[in-house]
Amino acid sequence: MTIAVSLVLALALGGCGGSDVRSERGSVTVGVLLPAAGAVSRTGQFDKPLIEKKLKELCPDCRVQSTDAKDDVTVQQQQIDSMLTKGVDVLILMAVDPKAQRSSVAAAHEQGVPVVAYDRLAEGPVSGYVTFDGAQVGRAQGEALLRAMGAHAQDGQIVMMNGPTTDPNAGWFKRGALSVLRGRAKIARSYDNIDWRAGTAHTNMSGAIAALGGENIDGVLAANDHLAGGVISAFKVAGITPLPPITGQDAELVGVQRIVGGEQYMTVYKPFKPEADAAATMAVALARGEKLDDLADTRVDNASTKDIPTVLLDPVPVTVGDIKDTLVKDGMYTIDQICTPELRSACDEAGLT
Repeated sequence: MTIAVSLVLALALGGCGGSDVRSERGSVTVGVLLPAAGAVSRTGQFDKPLIEKKLKELCPDCRVQSTDAKDDVTVQQQQIDSMLTKGVDVLILMAVDPKAQRSSVAAAHEQGVPVVAYDRLAEGPVSGYVTFDGAQVGRAQGEALLRAMGAHAQDGQIVMMNGPTTDPNAGWFKRGALSVLRGRAKIARSYDNIDWRAGTAHTNMSGAIAALGGENIDGVLAANDHLAGGVISAFKVAGITPLPPITGQDAELVGVQRIVGGEQYMTVYKPFKPEADAAATMAVALARGEKLDDLADTRVDNASTKDIPTVLLDPVPVTVGDIKDTLVKDGMYTIDQICTPELRSACDEAGLT
């Protein structure tokens, strides 16, 4: 069951009221552990500031410690250990590798520190989880790809460019996409790409082009915009024009610009504010010793823990005609950010300028 965005926000504002959150030591410390928090990363641009803002709104006296693991599992484990040693009260964790962080989550649990899994479901005794419905993400990508392929959908060939097997979300997206594609299109090649690396996607796509012939590839289901970038670069190097329809996810600025320019067909927009708000609200509630029953009406399991209170949010598919009414309207990007001088003509044609 999916919680509507409006309900999440209402609970976020009402569930904790204006009460101060206190632990035995005084003000609460919230650890926010992100895989990457640089200015150009999604988590650095959107998740980190939104989580911190909501925590301060809900708990003005809370101390917030945010880290950037630079996509390194060992670094993130060290950061968790450091926070636990310093006496953090609750953790919001977007795991670099959900499976590898199981021991760290267990260590937090043993110290009485609840963990909110953010966006990716870490293994171990997680206390709460917030993410977007991954099956919906995959279905949206698959349905959009079939629409874009048109008459080629039934007799054409698709290449699937999936995320890494270490990320449970990647498998979730993949299963959602396959629920749409199986029996409706031929999946000629399927690749799982380590760490969501664009370079790996480029290499794998080059292999698919060599094996199948670029002109015989009628669509590519790329699981996110980063992988889509690697796919597109492989087609360009191979001199394939026009490009087949290619999907994406995360609504990265470069991905949106590729959509406007006609290189990428669609992306999946996941409004980050409701996700960040829900995670912050869970963390504050757990720090107060409260249950999450009023915040999460869904339960999911990981490899070691059952019935984890979960908030599932609805993703939004975006093609060129949707950009203004979704990404621009929500304030994610401005027209000027999207419409570089090189894209002015394409932006005019898309009705963005």
